Amino acid sequence: MLSKSLSTVSVVKTVYNGEKYLSEAIESILSQTFTDIELLLVVHGSTDESAAISQALAERDNRIGFFQPSQNMGMAVARNRGIAAATGEFIAIMDCDDVSLPQRLEKQVAFLRSNPEIGALGAAARAVNHDMSTHLYDFESQQQHALTALDTFLGYSFLRPTLLIQRESITAVGGYEPGRRNCDGLELWSRLLRETRIRFANLPECLVLYRRPDQSRLPFQSPGEQPVERELKRGKLERFWNAAPEATMDRLYRLRLRKKLSRTERRAAERDFKRPFDSMITHGRVGPEDKPVLFAAMNRRLEGASPRIWQQICHWRRHHFSRGEGLAFESQ
Repeated sequence: MLSKSLSTVSVVKTVYNGEKYLSEAIESILSQTFTDIELLLVVHGSTDESAAISQALAERDNRIGFFQPSQNMGMAVARNRGIAAATGEFIAIMDCDDVSLPQRLEKQVAFLRSNPEIGALGAAARAVNHDMSTHLYDFESQQQHALTALDTFLGYSFLRPTLLIQRESITAVGGYEPGRRNCDGLELWSRLLRETRIRFANLPECLVLYRRPDQSRLPFQSPGEQPVERELKRGKLERFWNAAPEATMDRLYRLRLRKKLSRTERRAAERDFKRPFDSMITHGRVGPEDKPVLFAAMNRRLEGASPRIWQQICHWRRHHFSRGEGLAFESQ
């Protein structure tokens, strides 16, 4: 069943054997305080009751569109199927167990209306266990465009279930990369940064409950970097630098994990950061006015990778001097 009129927001939920939490996830969208929506359910390859649940709900609510491809398409293709059917000005991409809090879409649409230069808007989220009885941790992303763009070099920028994006922007770059089964979000965000002029942002408020039934560690505590993620970041560095040295890749990954670096490694990491700063400004992906923000973020990360005694010295200096962007590491 297809939506009968244009909507402001199209929520695309891809479903594969998701019967356990599907009704709850759907209800979290239908009960939003922002009601000008359509919900597109793409149920592909499921062998449980996901299709029956989706079809029954679609028959009761004309805001729901239900699609059932004959086989498992893979998540990237399934998401593109929903995106192609979407009529909304904005698109949200969610999985079948993600729960949006009641004012999520109202707050995000209001922000996008007030800030038309923002084309992709995420939010903070709360990771919970399977029945949402346990708060595992909070997932917070950078709020400013420059810092969100910088985080694409480190492997994250948005939590996908929180993202609301301009439909014309996601369709302009061709949606998700077909056939990609890992890091499809990182690949898409990097392509949006490279091929469009939209700006990124995240709201600081928690607007989504993100189920992590088998995972309690923080996002940056991954036990190892996936090869496909490393290749994506390598390609990004090569486009901005024309090079992606292995040592640089290793340092950026260790900074993501908040590992300590030696003094020599911190100096090298400072150079690693400065090159994409200059390149992003040259290519218009961030503005010259963003440079102080980027340098401050670099210094915070490098300070966090320093021995405790140096962190204490930096803290003391920040509270006794005002020296601008070059404060922390240029005098080592």
